[in-house]
Amino acid sequence: MPIYLDNAATTRLDDEVIEAMLPYMREHFGNPSSIHSYGRVTRAAIEKSRKAIATLMNVAPAEIFFTSGGTEANNMALTRTIADLGITHAITSPTEHHAVLHTLEALAHQGKIKLSIVKVDEKGINDLEHLEELLQNNPRSLVSLMHANNEIGTRIPLKQVAELVKKYNGIFHTDTVQTMGHFNIDLQEIPVDFLSCAAHKFHGPKGVGFIFIRSGTGISPFIYGGAQERNMRGGTENLYGIIGLAKALEVAYRDLEDHETHIRGLKNYMISRLNEVIPGVTYNGDVSDDSLYTVLNVSFPPSSVGEMLLFSLDINGIAVSGGSACSSGSDVGSHVLKALNADPKRANVRFSFSKYNTLEEINFTISKLQEIFQPAEFA
Repeated sequence: MPIYLDNAATTRLDDEVIEAMLPYMREHFGNPSSIHSYGRVTRAAIEKSRKAIATLMNVAPAEIFFTSGGTEANNMALTRTIADLGITHAITSPTEHHAVLHTLEALAHQGKIKLSIVKVDEKGINDLEHLEELLQNNPRSLVSLMHANNEIGTRIPLKQVAELVKKYNGIFHTDTVQTMGHFNIDLQEIPVDFLSCAAHKFHGPKGVGFIFIRSGTGISPFIYGGAQERNMRGGTENLYGIIGLAKALEVAYRDLEDHETHIRGLKNYMISRLNEVIPGVTYNGDVSDDSLYTVLNVSFPPSSVGEMLLFSLDINGIAVSGGSACSSGSDVGSHVLKALNADPKRANVRFSFSKYNTLEEINFTISKLQEIFQPAEFA
């Protein structure tokens, strides 16, 4: 049976999520903007979903806006903040997802902002002293830092960073695409202005997510064309996607403690076994208990089999990634690993886990890696 260890790219739909979505694919198909009974039913379902998500985030329903996913949410937060709030300086890191990094680079190229890049160490951990220095020199900056990195799993102290940005009257956006549904994020305790989410990272459907916009932030719509989403995003809502998003987040929070224990156990077990069976193996990013427990980026020693490693694993029915799935099909190396000064001669593989993975799957994967990396193959 195939083994799926690429959950940071996307996750399998939860059966409870599918069951919640089906009625809105079969019977309740009305346009939520219609005033007749068909529309009223679907409008009520969307607002119920919004309220459910807001309750889990500990915010008001009016602060949750549905989007097509994390990329749109990131673009919305960044472009509208700079356009509407008089921001002329932004700060981000070299390891951000391209949905953030490329957006800010484009805005800087257009002359709309000056962009500063906070330093990171060899594990991808942001230098908070450097961040404070940048904020001191550029108060009222827009800061965009992801909660946890999608390639290496390194995680920021979210509340500490948010409070630091607020100390200098900044605007703080965080991409929580990888951490939503995997950590308890209480937005009454953490003073972020914008937060991005994508449902398919925690067993929900693709093509739907949300942006949290702190009340009073005062930005204008990102997409015009209708009064949907409280006049903040034109376009007919992804009805059954929204239903699935809310259900997936509900299930994730309900079972969060059990799933974290299970998944963290698989990750730590894999680290222990790899250390035993493959001489010279190391890890990219932070693999401590402070890291994202769903992601493990392994750096294998230089070997004649390194270039074919992903293909070899795939032949054995093991699905993994060489980096961020959003860059697959490109021959450009990982910008995240480049920022860490990773050795280009080593094969780097991201294993990412979910609640559906088992110890048997990890043991099988390790056995195949052991076969591939025979001692005679090391360069």
